[in-house]
Amino acid sequence: MYEQSARWYDKIYSFKDYAAEAEALRGLLESRRPGLRRILDVACGTGEHLRHLREHYQVEGVDASPAMLAVARAKLPDVGFHQGDMRTLDLGTTFDAAICMFGATGHLEDESELAEAVGRIAHHLEPGGVLVVEPFLTPEVFQEGRVSGLFVDEPELKLARMSVGRLEGSKAVIDMHHLVATPSGVQSFVEPLRMTLFRTEAYQVAMEGVGLQVEFDPEGPMGRGLFVAVLASG
Repeated sequence: MYEQSARWYDKIYSFKDYAAEAEALRGLLESRRPGLRRILDVACGTGEHLRHLREHYQVEGVDASPAMLAVARAKLPDVGFHQGDMRTLDLGTTFDAAICMFGATGHLEDESELAEAVGRIAHHLEPGGVLVVEPFLTPEVFQEGRVSGLFVDEPELKLARMSVGRLEGSKAVIDMHHLVATPSGVQSFVEPLRMTLFRTEAYQVAMEGVGLQVEFDPEGPMGRGLFVAVLASG
């Protein structure tokens, strides 16, 4: 996923205020675990949250996409990045906190995989460690037929990404159509996404099932909500 668009991902999402999100994350994490030192970003993408968090903590990132990791490593050569699947994650170490942002859990197939992923991430937390998850859309919020467009207009880059979402069972099917112009020419490609629309309760069940004490903020960074969970100390 995102293998073709990775090189332009940061341009496409330049509207996101990663600095403000990272600062908000700091407040949440510090309030639950004062003095924390090590943070793991699961589904870290191009490393934009880590770019800001590394100013305060020891950070590492993991992502399933080699192309996204290539961008992250070029940007942050001093940060440890790992290619891996959140469902089978095993880094052999633990952290004070883990984050999984921007709806990355929507890429999981079903509630069984969600439970597997939450369990594997929790396995990497110290007792009393904190997990923050920003979910993808819920079934109630997803708007079938919604037309979406993001545009980049720079002197040497013109980019349009457009899509119309449709519903297939519990899945949001979103074909991302890209048209990109650079001095080397014009190209177009489509990246298909099949995102699971998990209900809020599914996250709560998965987290509580591995000993996490869960709080839910219905707003979160982008109006999709935010789970903040603490692993039991004993």
